[in-house]
Amino acid sequence: MPMLPRSAVLLSAIATLGLSAGLALAAPAEAQARTRHRVEHHADGSMASHTGVARSGPNGTVLRGRTATADGQGNASVTSRGAAVGTQGGVAVRQGSTTRNADGSASHSGSLSARNAQGSLQSSGGATRNADGTVTQARTSTATSAATGNSVQTQSSYSQDSGLSRSATCYDASGAAMACPTRP
Repeated sequence: MPMLPRSAVLLSAIATLGLSAGLALAAPAEAQARTRHRVEHHADGSMASHTGVARSGPNGTVLRGRTATADGQGNASVTSRGAAVGTQGGVAVRQGSTTRNADGSASHSGSLSARNAQGSLQSSGGATRNADGTVTQARTSTATSAATGNSVQTQSSYSQDSGLSRSATCYDASGAAMACPTRP
């Protein structure tokens, strides 16, 4: 696989997510923030925890939510969501869910969508661990340039039987497959 497509996806992700990370970390004195947290304990030993955060300032707005549950028998799950909107039009949305079972099995799935004046990024995937420790993973990501309309789609997967597999396919603005650019 040529190095540039993977780098292009990574750079697009970093550039696009840089906005949301900057918004999440920026909390100037004039920013407004609100956090709510609630924990519920039930008679059967189960519990649920809910957290919500809203932060707004001169650079934009960030919203985050998280719910964690446990049944008291060794099973638990966490679901989280987040969104960031910048003052210059950048938007990022992510969500994820992780489940752990009493038998040792676990699963995770997550997705991300982001866009700004330079382009857009969509990524989704997940991983599972069976009770015997067998792990599988898969992820698909697509980055699209706003300037050219060209895009790159990367896919990765892992299993103990087949190992790690990666591929990248580039498309022009009309959606036709094209050769991926290489580094000069």
